[in-house]
Amino acid sequence: MLPDFNRLKVFYHIFALKSVVAAANELNITPSAVSQNLSKLEYELKIPLFTRLHKKLVPTLAGEQLFNIVAPFIDDLRKGIKNIKQARQKPSGLLKVGSPIEFGKSYFPGIIAKFREIYPEVIFSLHLGDPRELLPKIRNGELDFGLVDAFLTKEQFVGDFGIYSIEPLIEERVVLACSKEYYDREIKGDHSFSNLVAKEFISYQRTSLTLKNWFKHHFNKFSVKNLNRVMTVDSHQAVISGILNHIGLGVIASHIVQKEIKKNNIVPIKMPRQDVINKISLVLLQDKIPTLTEKAFLKYFKDDIYRTGTAKKYLTIP
Repeated sequence: MLPDFNRLKVFYHIFALKSVVAAANELNITPSAVSQNLSKLEYELKIPLFTRLHKKLVPTLAGEQLFNIVAPFIDDLRKGIKNIKQARQKPSGLLKVGSPIEFGKSYFPGIIAKFREIYPEVIFSLHLGDPRELLPKIRNGELDFGLVDAFLTKEQFVGDFGIYSIEPLIEERVVLACSKEYYDREIKGDHSFSNLVAKEFISYQRTSLTLKNWFKHHFNKFSVKNLNRVMTVDSHQAVISGILNHIGLGVIASHIVQKEIKKNNIVPIKMPRQDVINKISLVLLQDKIPTLTEKAFLKYFKDDIYRTGTAKKYLTIP
């Protein structure tokens, strides 16, 4: 069993100050109380921690070993308590943020750098992934909040979706596209379901959910099976690269490839129905009370999104 923590604290001060009286003054208790705590700790451990030489205390080997264990804990505890108190007065400490992969890579390093110019005592842990990874981490407290890519089916969401507070922030148009060479060779202006579904595809996930959602949106087909996925990747840029290398069709955010579309290097498959709108939403636990640090960063982030236009180079702001 672990010894009493209060007695370990008393031992720490006796060892550090090499005096019962000095430890008593530091702890604001009587020297008698200090001596009693030390005696009880030695009784608990069944080993002497000091050798008594008149009024002097000389640590035993066991005493030195115990101090080497206790000291880092107490020092870390002291720093931690200071940080906790400081975090209530000004933004500081660790902020754990989740984000879609491409948006996280492109946008967050810049805004984190700007935020830390104002609040240098805030540090960040940035986790990039899809909703299947981010939502459980938000639910379990591994992330303080996350930006979640909503262009997915509800079946993907893990657990009770009602436990989250969801605030749509950013919109981007999502298109199915291929290279001009692939279009002229394989599509030939035929945008029918039967023609498109039979082609080669570049997919983000093994389940092809992004591709299936595109077909569901434009053709009202709820079950698209056996797509010929010739390449599966975890990066938007890799999908674009695959498209430019004429591998097949892929679902991409149109704003990212505007230059390639204008040059006719990439051809979006134009459909009668309006393009899919992907919404990136801010997700927190519904009953979570944000810390001062979280509030400060979220305000800074939203201001940047809505007012300064920094994100417009990456996304379309609603």
